[in-house]
Amino acid sequence: MNTVHLDLGSRSYDILLEKGLLSQTGELIKNAGLKGKAAIITDSNVAPLYLEQVQASLTASGFLTSSHIAQAGEASKSMTVVEELSRELIQAGHDRSSFVLALGGGVVGDLAGFVAAIFYRGIPFVQIPTTIVSQVDSAVGGKTGVNAPEGKNLIGAFHQPRLVLTDPNTLLTLPGREFREGFAEVIKHAAIRDFDMLRDLEALDPLNQNIPSDLIARNVAIKARVVEEDEKETSGTRALLNFGHTIGHGIEASVPYGTLLHGEAISLGIRAALKLSEDHAGLSREESDRILALLKHFQLPLELPADISSDLVLEKLGRDKKFSGGKKTFVLLNKLGNGITSDSVPQADILPAIELLRSPLHS
Repeated sequence: MNTVHLDLGSRSYDILLEKGLLSQTGELIKNAGLKGKAAIITDSNVAPLYLEQVQASLTASGFLTSSHIAQAGEASKSMTVVEELSRELIQAGHDRSSFVLALGGGVVGDLAGFVAAIFYRGIPFVQIPTTIVSQVDSAVGGKTGVNAPEGKNLIGAFHQPRLVLTDPNTLLTLPGREFREGFAEVIKHAAIRDFDMLRDLEALDPLNQNIPSDLIARNVAIKARVVEEDEKETSGTRALLNFGHTIGHGIEASVPYGTLLHGEAISLGIRAALKLSEDHAGLSREESDRILALLKHFQLPLELPADISSDLVLEKLGRDKKFSGGKKTFVLLNKLGNGITSDSVPQADILPAIELLRSPLHS
């Protein structure tokens, strides 16, 4: 079993990775020292596939469970759904001795984690991520939260899981589009911290969903090390994980949630960030082209839909939580494998970076 340990003192935990791990859920949670009743929060896509198996494993290990199913999709990341789920947990008899289990992708992990953070002022939770985005990124690091009409993830809390259980076999049941969108986050990790991973990604078949467990583990290790250095984004290191996310989140928030998948919006944001990196951090055109070719290899979008207004993207971007006191911080690359933060990108250069996304590559 691949194990990545995230060292945060009293909030430390393990990320366990192994194909077939779902069948061991109850035993592994028990071994982690969790007790009490389990509230399984999942969504309408994942529940028919994996809820019964996870529930059976928990029951076999002596846990009482209840299940709570949100509608699949980004629109469920809302305070309305948080309240609905919280009330369901109360009605099911959960209290401060219970724990939450987040079974699903990034939306479920963020949503269920936030419910756990505020239910009875905070109860433990376990992440069981079922998508690439969640397995390599969002399930690790303790960021939980929901969206507001004004922007993504503006309401939330830092609440570290007690355990992360990753079964790469869940990727086999993903629709192709949802599978490939996750590679935006994988490519992001390679771009900011692991130059050698680029070669491995270039060799992958984007249609083969049986990806190596050690590739997921390498991504998780990058995320874990960054979180250890800067858990709550106070030193700036953790901001590196936002490469492509600044403009990407602005794009994602400019259309009804779910119109663009998260990774698709981030792919567009990465293209814009590469342009800013060339102009303000010394990244070469050849290095940019290598990342763009990888995004294209995984069939991720590189051109902004015509009906998305640049002014609206700018407006949403201005509300981004990564901007403090009006100061705009971007994550750039000065070379492949090395991300940096910069607050020296002129305001006048942001709109052209968005407008670039309306052009075919190198037009």
